[in-house]
Amino acid sequence: MNSSPGRPWYEQAFGAEYRWVYPHRDVESARPEVAFLLAQGVGGRVLDLCCGFARHSLLLREAGVEAYGLDLSAELLAAARDLPDWERHLRGRLVRADMTRLPFARSSFDAVVSLFSSFGYLGVDGDGRVLVEIARVLRPGGLAILDLMNPERVRASLVRASVRRGAGFEVRERRSLEDGGRWVVKEVELRLDSGSVRQWREVVRLYEQREVERMLAGAGLDSAGSWGDFDASAEGPLAPRRIVAARRPL
Repeated sequence: MNSSPGRPWYEQAFGAEYRWVYPHRDVESARPEVAFLLAQGVGGRVLDLCCGFARHSLLLREAGVEAYGLDLSAELLAAARDLPDWERHLRGRLVRADMTRLPFARSSFDAVVSLFSSFGYLGVDGDGRVLVEIARVLRPGGLAILDLMNPERVRASLVRASVRRGAGFEVRERRSLEDGGRWVVKEVELRLDSGSVRQWREVVRLYEQREVERMLAGAGLDSAGSWGDFDASAEGPLAPRRIVAARRPL
């Protein structure tokens, strides 16, 4: 089955098969990431924006944080039921909604986190609307942490093609850069041993630091630091990530 025409790519990509394509993104791999968030002051009432199957939400709640998860994918949200202690920690705390129209009142959260490059799907205008919504639901002084791709690292180390085998499936991926390196594109083909084939195209905007700072300011947020990975290492051209912190002014 090919991707359905007319639907945004992120509605097609993040179905039940996401956990096959990215099996390394599990609860255990989320532990150091959550430890980083806690060390940066993430606490109180927290929104895990684009939470997927809520592995970070789960660990935040295990740490005593009042975390809530939001995602557009009904299939991934349903997969949260497979997590340990789902009933105790996550039942009633996951919401299906669009990140450009958050279904929460102004000043509802002490922190908002957006992990694994969930920011960058919508282009400058759409991503700007996401930041405006984040600023709206943050309390004065509230903290936002965005986990972005590092443009320099992506451009320097892009793997043009790869094939991975898993239990009952094969994933073929082709990657490219478009618009002068502003967008990274990935063509994905998932082949099941049953003979079924599914294809989709992922497109993510790569933001330079000055662009991020300009967009944060446009949304009414103050820059509050940045790192190159979840170990709190410094930013740089070879850093694995670009993790950005911002605050809503008091």
